[in-house]
Parts: sequence; C-alpha cells; structure tokens
Amino acid sequence: MRSYEPDRLSPAQVAAVRRTLRSGRGALTRRSLLRAGAGGTLAAGGAGALAGCGIPAAGKSQGGTSAADHSAKEKRVDFSNWTEYMDVDEAGKRHPTLDAFTKRTGVQVDYTEDINDNNEFFGKIKPQLAAGQDTGRDLIVLTDWLAGRLIRLGWVQKLDPANLPHAFANLSPQFRTPDWDPGRAYSYPWQGISTVIAYNKKALDGVEVRSLSDLLDHPKLKGRVGLLTEMRDTVGMTLLDLDKDPRSFTDDDYDAAIARLQRAVDRGQIRRFTGNDYTSDLSKGDFAACLAWAGDVVQLKADNPDIDFLVPDSGYLTSSDNLLVPNKARHKTNAERLIDYFYEPRPAARLAAYINYVCPVDGVRDELAKIDPDAAQNPLIIPDRAMQARSRAFRSLSAKEETAYEAIFAKLTGA
Repeated sequence: MRSYEPDRLSPAQVAAVRRTLRSGRGALTRRSLLRAGAGGTLAAGGAGALAGCGIPAAGKSQGGTSAADHSAKEKRVDFSNWTEYMDVDEAGKRHPTLDAFTKRTGVQVDYTEDINDNNEFFGKIKPQLAAGQDTGRDLIVLTDWLAGRLIRLGWVQKLDPANLPHAFANLSPQFRTPDWDPGRAYSYPWQGISTVIAYNKKALDGVEVRSLSDLLDHPKLKGRVGLLTEMRDTVGMTLLDLDKDPRSFTDDDYDAAIARLQRAVDRGQIRRFTGNDYTSDLSKGDFAACLAWAGDVVQLKADNPDIDFLVPDSGYLTSSDNLLVPNKARHKTNAERLIDYFYEPRPAARLAAYINYVCPVDGVRDELAKIDPDAAQNPLIIPDRAMQARSRAFRSLSAKEETAYEAIFAKLTGA
C-alpha cells in the first residue's frame, strides 16, 4: 500500500472531513442521530492536523500533569459535553441527573454543551494544553481516537481509582481494554456507539439477510444497498465479514476489504455511500438494507414497524465517547466523583432512557426497566453477554495509515 506523509491533510482527508460535516455523524444533533468523528472520517483530520500544527508526535504516554486540587474548597465541576447528550426535564431546561448529583454532594455542575465535533473542540483547548495551562474545564467528552491521542500526548490526567469504586466495578467488559487506554487508567466511557445492519422488511420483499455478504452479493438487492461514508464503520464491518479482526488487521487485510467493496460498487450493488441521510432512504424503502448506527435504529424502529436490524454472526463495530480530566483541571476529585456517579445503576439508567445509546454500565437493566421496559430489553442499548462478545473496535492508526487509508477509501466512494 502506498504511504503518504502525515504533515498535512491530504485532499482525501479534507474531503472526508467535509463529508462527515455535511451528511455524516456531524450533520445533525445528538438526540436524533450520531455525530462526526466517532471512530469515523474526522479521525483523519485529527491525525494530520496534530502534526500540521507543530504538536509533538504522539509516543508512549507520559502521564498527565496535575495541579493543586481545589475540590474541597470549591464545590464545583466544569463539564464540557456534546449537544443533546444529557437527560433533560419535560420543560427542557434542567438536567435531572446533574441536579440529583448536586443535591447529594453539594457540588455544583457547570454544564456546557460546547462540543460540536472533535477537531473543532480540540482547536479550542489545544493552545492551553500545549502551554501547560488550565483549559477552564474539569471534565470533557471525546471520541476514542482523539481521547487516545490526548493520552499519548500526556495532556490528560491519570484517574484516581479510590474515587471511582462504581466505575471500576460496573464498567461493561466490552469497554474495559481499548488499545489506546488499556485498563482505563485515564478515561471512562460516557456512551458506546455501535454499527449494525438495518433493513426495511417491506423493501427486502422476502430476501433473507444474515450478513454483509448478503448485502454485497444478493442480486435482488442490486442498487438498493447503502454503506457509510465513515471509513472505520464500512471497512471495519467488511473486515469482519472477511473473518479479519479490526483490532489487529494488516495493510493487506485493508486492501482485501477495499477490493471486496470495489467489486460491489462496480456491479452497481451499492446505491450510494451516505452519512445519516440513510435514515430517509431506509424508511422510504429506497434502501432495502444498509449499514447503520444503533442510535438511529432505536428511533427508526419506534416510528416505523418495517425497520429492523441484525448483528451479523461475524460481529459488529463499537466505538465510544469518553470522559477525561484535562491537565491542570482545578477540580479533579469532583470530576472523578461525577464520573463515578454516572456508573451507579440509577443515574446510568436515567441517562440511557433519554439518549438511547449503548450504556457502558453493567447492572443497569433492572433500573432501566422501571423507567422504560422496552429500552431495558433493547440489545442496542443494553447488549447481552452474547452480543457484547461479538463487539469489535477498529484499532488505533498511525498518522501515515490514516492518510493512506482515507485516500484509498475516498477513491472507492468517489469523494
């Protein structure tokens, strides 16, 4: 495979970023769908932009830099999150779980929805982090690829297990050992994001779909299949279909996955590569089946009885958004207490009932059933052990791999 220099964004990477913001996971809000960079094309921008901005190459983690912790005297925590990623009351003005945390602990949460995509937010905090200064935030939520980058740069703090008893005990096994933070020393998942196959029963017209191969090969589905513009999701699911592990694939494996997809494109099997706009195609029946994000599927199923999903026997892709404490945060202990609070079953259930993403907290099902019995039985929100065992993550990429892989994928999709 050809390599590319990582010192700047390639044309393919720029196109990938624009694709994601226009029609991918960055196009709409959290409540209705996923957003850019959750293991997707914005990761390319992240790798290239870091090098292009003169940031030192990411190497072995050096550990974060602490500051005087003012948690005992200053009963507050400054929390930056994505939009529409927290439960709200019926009036849409209060966050019940945060209010309950404050009532219990006396710690006031200054909650700000100022993250719109990973790269944009990184641009906000990079100058302070690079200069060893306080960002003004005690807790941030970043997608796995960027969370891993900050850890390797030494720009987030190692968490104190003594302040995280519930998080340590209740973290779901499928999220415990990401390659970018083994053992979760620096991060804990806020929510998981899964990629599955969704289909329209009526549009399938009797065609049995059990795997991605069925989408790519079945003659009756020609021109009625959708794949995602997010490289990791589409290629990762194809690697699994080829019996390759996305956690440990080689360049040759990647090329084989691209060749598999190219054959389907050349035959006209693929109607188009999409971002979140697949939801409209699927609901109308223009797509008989497509790759989809679980958060969308939960909502689509609620509105349209013809929509359903399957998890192939080969497995499915999962990424995560993650809680981290940046360097020089003034209220590290309070931030850790808030992380731990969301790993208690009751607050975790309240959050899951509202946002409908993959809950990373074990033991939440009974509490969720009290709020929303259907959600408690939904494997896209609470995966059972068998489904968890089929979950795979897309491995971390070097800057050169990012550039090369995105260029190849862009050629495939015609971007």
